[in-house]
Amino acid sequence: MTPASFVNEFYPSFWWIPAGILAAALAIKLPSIIRLWTDPLLRAVGGLLLLACAVFVFVAPSTIAWVNRVTGVPNISGPWVYSLLTAFCSSCLLLIITWRNGLSDRSARTRSAMRWVLGTYAAVIAALWVLFALAEMPEERLRDLDTYYANTPYARELIVLYLLAHTTATLVTNALIWNWVRADGLDALLRWGLKFLGVGYALQLVFDAAKVTAVCARWAGRNLDWLSTAVAPPLACLSAILIAVGFILPHAGQYLHDRRQVRDAVRELRPLYALMKTVVGGGVPRVLRSAPELRLIRRETFIRDGLLSLARFVDEDLRRRSHEAALALGFPPDRAKALAAAVTVLDAADARSRGQERDTDGEADTTDLLRDIGAVSRALRQPDAVRAVREAAAREGTAVPETSAREGAAVPEVAVMPEVAVMPEGDADRAGAPSGGARPDAPAGGPR
Repeated sequence: MTPASFVNEFYPSFWWIPAGILAAALAIKLPSIIRLWTDPLLRAVGGLLLLACAVFVFVAPSTIAWVNRVTGVPNISGPWVYSLLTAFCSSCLLLIITWRNGLSDRSARTRSAMRWVLGTYAAVIAALWVLFALAEMPEERLRDLDTYYANTPYARELIVLYLLAHTTATLVTNALIWNWVRADGLDALLRWGLKFLGVGYALQLVFDAAKVTAVCARWAGRNLDWLSTAVAPPLACLSAILIAVGFILPHAGQYLHDRRQVRDAVRELRPLYALMKTVVGGGVPRVLRSAPELRLIRRETFIRDGLLSLARFVDEDLRRRSHEAALALGFPPDRAKALAAAVTVLDAADARSRGQERDTDGEADTTDLLRDIGAVSRALRQPDAVRAVREAAAREGTAVPETSAREGAAVPEVAVMPEVAVMPEGDADRAGAPSGGARPDAPAGGPR
């Protein structure tokens, strides 16, 4: 079986493959579109995917026959599909212009470009229907309308107009995309999305070339219809899939990246959270299907409430001596501060369990502890480092109060619980977890 005969055999069902993929892509984005309906870029991407899906639904031979039968007008599916395709082209141009320039760009040049696209392609769609009304196209063609009526008055102009509009839009969009790909400072996901878009629109140009060649061959008295019926359809399908991936990848990739950051932040807080459970008791109740962001907020709140309850037991002199000891042991300043805070929190938890409040005027300042809970929690993952700092601080001043576990347990068991050992120190940093347990902010730019 030749490639052309293979396409011809599967032609009736061929178009439902990209239609299904585009519908799945739209379904993936639909929750975000509904939740963030005020985001114009997100709405534009959703509309573009809907138009692309509609093109492939209505270009299927079974749908063409159904539309013709329902309306009672032979070949009315032709201008209808051409109109959808033209609207899709204009949507692509508008989205690329808005996406690249940003929603805040309302310069005269940007507004003029958008008005030109809207006006031009609205006029093209209107002209398509006028030409169809003037043309004589009585015989229904489900697959080869372009070539069959290539020499028919007004139908010829109809076909040329839609091919010209599609080719022009594809050329401009392709040029904008590849020019953007070469720009500096692009996010990796956005750059890959643009590359997929670029390849997808390049295939659209090959699609146009195949269609135009087949039509021109009819004008020259030759028959190259296989270019239109066997070569162009696979190119259109592959192009649509790549374009869908290009528009979805930046958003989906950023979404997964943000979710991973939140989950890493939740894991990062496990040691300090486990310690606070021993101090306060209980913990955050688990809720089925709760969002990771909600889990992170509740865990942060629980930890900070626990630290506030330790304010009366915090030994500021111990924290100062532990910080100096950590620096003397060669730890960097930020890590030395976190280790000193971890020693202080462990000591305060011990003092609270014994009911031994510090003999100070008022409560200790826990501002740093409340702000740096992520760093403190990471420090608790290294019981050896905490123990070394604790012992060095004890040598520098009065002995650090012993824990109930005595020798070999200067750091409570929470620091070496199996739950804590799931991520060695530094992994959370390499994974991109935000310091302090703060929720990450999604970077601006790209379709969200």
